[in-house]
Amino acid sequence: MIVRADDLENFRVKGVYSEALVRSLNGYEHDPAAPRTLQNPWSRERAQSWADGRNRHREPLFIEGHPYAHPRISVPNPPPAEIQIDGETLHLARYGTRGAHYSRMLPPVEWTPEP
Repeated sequence: MIVRADDLENFRVKGVYSEALVRSLNGYEHDPAAPRTLQNPWSRERAQSWADGRNRHREPLFIEGHPYAHPRISVPNPPPAEIQIDGETLHLARYGTRGAHYSRMLPPVEWTPEP
């Protein structure tokens, strides 16, 4: 199964003990004579910094009527239904693999039939 890394959560630093994982991480630099040795290991601090960055994942924010993502603002994953930008309330119009799209228009009210 293939899963977007953006949909994963709770990244943490752990030791690598699996020979298959070490081989995968080493790639072409893998040494069969040392099957459990990482060729370019990260320091614990670098790995922790990477994990912390992934745990603070933010989605790009698009405002309908503007062709590009807002350069200064991003939203958490999952995005909130409403946000305030420059005193204006924006409503979540759609959310997909390319980010959260907000609109100035209120979302449509769902029609329910009379009994």
